[in-house]
Amino acid sequence: MNGPVFLSVVVPMYNEEEVIETTYRRLTTALDPIGETYELVFVNDGSRDNTAKIVRRIGAEDPRVKMVDFSRNFGHQIAVTAGMDYSSGRVVALIDADLQDPPELIPEMIAKWREGYDVIYGQRIARKGESFFKKWTAAMFYRLLRSMTSVSIPVDTGDFRLMDRKVCDALSSMREQSRFIRGMVSWAGFRQTALEYVREERFAGETKYPLRKMIRLSLDAITSFSTKPLKFAGVLGFAMSAIGFIYLLVVIFQHIFTNTTLKGWTSMVVISLLFHGITLMLLGVLGEYIGRTYEEAKRRPLYLVADRLNFEDDPGEDGREARPSAAAQGKNVSKEPIGAGHRS
Repeated sequence: MNGPVFLSVVVPMYNEEEVIETTYRRLTTALDPIGETYELVFVNDGSRDNTAKIVRRIGAEDPRVKMVDFSRNFGHQIAVTAGMDYSSGRVVALIDADLQDPPELIPEMIAKWREGYDVIYGQRIARKGESFFKKWTAAMFYRLLRSMTSVSIPVDTGDFRLMDRKVCDALSSMREQSRFIRGMVSWAGFRQTALEYVREERFAGETKYPLRKMIRLSLDAITSFSTKPLKFAGVLGFAMSAIGFIYLLVVIFQHIFTNTTLKGWTSMVVISLLFHGITLMLLGVLGEYIGRTYEEAKRRPLYLVADRLNFEDDPGEDGREARPSAAAQGKNVSKEPIGAGHRS
């Protein structure tokens, strides 16, 4: 594909062989009518099925289909980051391959971008096909995160969004290991707005975010955007120390002035277990932050690329540095409209 690209669509994939062809068809059906050039940047996050083979077959027939093939599984948020690194469009859309987020909304997001917004994020007003537990925990997580951080992260949103190139470049310049993309977008600022939609059931396959990964993502979000757990640990430690000191005074008073001193070890064992449990919990909180500091200090690349498909230039073998933006490379730097759709 020659010439500047107006839109890049980043699609992270992990074992999506059952859905990827449908995803491609729905994306092209939704994007062809906009009358702008676009590319589909699929990121294969170490899939163990035929996902990569299917994308290669599609890419052999359609040069707009590109693929970044990881050397192993690095995780969803890293895959999204790689897609942004390798994208070259003036605007960049993020969407998962499972079709829970409708590709048909991307043209509406582009319309919002033309109105002057830099970030248009999808906000779910309903979630089909999910259990009450999943919906309840997701709602609690977003509201807890909002209360704990100084950054206003919109509730009921995922990574489904469209961003201006300058926002994408800002995110690509952040090379932190523990990534929470939607929080990073909120931290970056710029002019943002929501586009409400109903999230559909997964088209095929199984969820790539079981409870274990959701907990991990939650920890990444909280520790990346808040130090309140550390402050809470200090307050709780001080409070428990104060309670222990008061109890000590009570015991001394009972021993000297009364005959009601408690006999036996039951109360001491209970108190010891309580205090030791809290101590271990506080050490766990500290360890979480220290562990993340250790990961950052190693300065390893975010990802390693085994192969690429349909890329004309070479952004590098791995994720050590962000890929230079299209503007930085002298591509698509003009402020003049690209086709009929560029916003004024």
